[in-house]
Amino acid sequence: MANSNQEAFIGKIKSALGKSSGEPPPDEELCRSRLTDETRAILDRIKNRSQGERQQLLERFIEMAAPINLNVIVLTDEDAVAAAIVDLVRAKDPEWGDQKSVAVWQHPLIERLNLPAALASEKIPVYMTSLDDPQAEALSEPEKKDRLRRQVIDAYVGITSADFCMADTASLVMRTRPGQARSVSLVPSIHIGVIHLDQIIRDLKELYALLSFDPDVGREGLTNCMTFISGPSKTADVEATMVHGAHGPREVYVYVIVD
Repeated sequence: MANSNQEAFIGKIKSALGKSSGEPPPDEELCRSRLTDETRAILDRIKNRSQGERQQLLERFIEMAAPINLNVIVLTDEDAVAAAIVDLVRAKDPEWGDQKSVAVWQHPLIERLNLPAALASEKIPVYMTSLDDPQAEALSEPEKKDRLRRQVIDAYVGITSADFCMADTASLVMRTRPGQARSVSLVPSIHIGVIHLDQIIRDLKELYALLSFDPDVGREGLTNCMTFISGPSKTADVEATMVHGAHGPREVYVYVIVD
């Protein structure tokens, strides 16, 4: 039951919005978004974006990524990305111990990189975050989840794709799905994201328009979690000294395929 303080507080909000304090809102105003002319124009802009405009967004993404220590590497095809990832994994050492392993999403783009074969010569195992792993077929569901969790914790590199990348904030936008665990981007010391050029959008307005009104994007909805990643984990809590890797990856790399 609402008390007098609550009623007074809500009454001030209604007054500021020009609403009558005693009149309930019409049904169509409750939890319902409308496709406005502005939003329709945003969707048209995204749909009809030229290659030159996409290149400008890429340049904006690179510009905004530099100050937050987000490494953006532009390559021409998936083979080049796979080779670059192998070089990076080879060059980087784990923070603890000397055993190297990599955790990857179960995602069409990541699967096409064929990283298990690419890293076989380095003797670096690649673990896909899927409960359908044939090697775990004999395990119970809790045992499979515990095995997967341990593989992500032990990995020093996590490799994902993303749904979108917002150029204005250099932010990866990632919806969590089966086989695409959020932990892959948060637990390993190094996070690698792989996207195509056409996944780069301008800002939150474009993201909202796509999630709310694009039929292909909106069909899936928000899933059970959506993560925004803008560079490596960082904190300056202690003596105002910036430290990377305090609450997540200390390094983040994004490979953009422009084929």
